[in-house]
Amino acid sequence: MRPFQHYIDGEFSDGEASYPSIDPATGAVWAEMPEAREGDVDRAVNAADRALYEGAWPKMTATQRGKLLYKLADLVAANAQVLAELETRDTGKIIRETSAQIAYVAEYYRYYAGISDKIEGAYLPIDKPDMDVWLRREPIGVVAMVVPWNSQLFLSAVKIGPAVAAGCTMVVKASEDGPAPLLEFARLVHEAGFPAGVVNIITGFGASCGAALGRHPKVAHVAFTGGPETARHVVRNSAENLASTSLELGGKSPFIVFADADLESAANAQVAGIFAATGQSCVAGSRLIVERSIKDKFVALLREKAEAIRIGAPLDMATEVGPLATRRQQDNIGALVERSIESGARLVTGGRKIDGEGFYFAPTILDCDDVASPSLIEEFFGPVLSVVSFETEAEALRLANDTRYGLASGVFTQNLTRAHRLMKSIRAGIVWVNTYRAVSPIAPFGGFGLSGHGREGGMAAALDYTRTKTIWLRTSDDPIPDPFVMR
Repeated sequence: MRPFQHYIDGEFSDGEASYPSIDPATGAVWAEMPEAREGDVDRAVNAADRALYEGAWPKMTATQRGKLLYKLADLVAANAQVLAELETRDTGKIIRETSAQIAYVAEYYRYYAGISDKIEGAYLPIDKPDMDVWLRREPIGVVAMVVPWNSQLFLSAVKIGPAVAAGCTMVVKASEDGPAPLLEFARLVHEAGFPAGVVNIITGFGASCGAALGRHPKVAHVAFTGGPETARHVVRNSAENLASTSLELGGKSPFIVFADADLESAANAQVAGIFAATGQSCVAGSRLIVERSIKDKFVALLREKAEAIRIGAPLDMATEVGPLATRRQQDNIGALVERSIESGARLVTGGRKIDGEGFYFAPTILDCDDVASPSLIEEFFGPVLSVVSFETEAEALRLANDTRYGLASGVFTQNLTRAHRLMKSIRAGIVWVNTYRAVSPIAPFGGFGLSGHGREGGMAAALDYTRTKTIWLRTSDDPIPDPFVMR
């Protein structure tokens, strides 16, 4: 059984406790993970706070910080396969996706390396003739980063990259479900030469680790990716230290297909949007909203593709859908499918656990036309697609916006003017037109409503890790006039 360690203050160490990690493909224990509790959390935050104000880090220029990120990017690219195999082993995500995704993660670090010395202040044309006033952007402080198990190297890069560019220090909490790749990533941080305490990586459980981290008095900002219910705890916790928060949460993303769309292309995009990563994606296109005249044809095409998906061992490059990350998730999805069918949803395909070892669930399609199905409301975080149909563009838009979430959306049509109308009217942070599940470090990523607030990616993310300082310089040599009058 392979042991892993925390990375705190530039050193690798065991946690206050440990726990076994399960291989989702077999259900067997494969590694021992360190469990951080309040003492470990305090040690990590104090290390980050010390590094923020003392030693090499605050003396580094922005360009020097960028060079560290470039070096880290090169190390991620060189070690992508090792990291991918660890992520696949610990989370069940298929190797063909983890390999490609982690190789691309290096581009996020390169992007923020380049941004490091592009974060500018401003000179203000102030309305007082004897004053010069300008703004500085300074690091917001110690950042607590809470990262889920799915796409964790990507979801940590969109936090670590801009935070380092801004000059912050940080404590990264990897999910207790599958933390191996992030704990291994710490070795690359160490090899890149980051000063001790700048990047600390731990893992542990919500009550004993996550809560202690979020409310720590030396934490200035909490960057959280996860579900809305946990996010509510994060926000309540932040009342203790008045830390600012950025929340990247879940979704029930609409996937709208009009009759004039390229149906083969749309079907492939829908498969990517709901069955890739076994549906365990915050942007999963889990609500298919299809024009009624083509519904039967399009659903039949999807059923054919879903039933042809190769389900297998996640470390096999030929596998297209692997297991879910945990047995808990497998059970939750099964129960929600059952409740949806009981409410009147019609099973098109799938809808069952797959017999044998591991936490597998068959790609599932539910026809929910004219049914108040829970599958249209609740996030599965699994390979389950709910289908409804529409007659008019207005009806499609109403159905798309009929959700408390607002992260992603897809529109498939050859009608350019229609596409532009929908782009403006869909209440979501991301609108993909005739494509789906595309990302880039250059493009901001985030949502509305229960999908959270704040953005990851782009220059805006780096600015979120800064605070503005206003500097006033009096340029007159004359004595200060009446001290009892505000100037």
